[in-house]
Amino acid sequence: DSDLLVSADCVPFAFAGFHQELLRGKILVIFCPKLDGDIGGYITKLSEIFSNHNIRSITAVHMEVPCCSGVRYVVNKALEKSGKKIPVKDYTITISGEMD
Repeated sequence: DSDLLVSADCVPFAFAGFHQELLRGKILVIFCPKLDGDIGGYITKLSEIFSNHNIRSITAVHMEVPCCSGVRYVVNKALEKSGKKIPVKDYTITISGEMD
């Protein structure tokens, strides 16, 4: 019975309200869709988490830069692979540190 936050690893550095506005009360999964080499591994791991646990909601957060769009891709593919229907909220952090 958890809410999950899936975040690009650069977000906490760019968004000052990360802990108060996004992380509070959630379990964190964090990675870099550009620099981490095994995106398929992240899809598999998240799919297993979704399949084997009762996840109430997913919050996906990434930067506005193109390489960060992979966060939502990984979440979508993992949901598809798990066969679960879990509500997803998606937030983008601008390069000036604002949440969009």
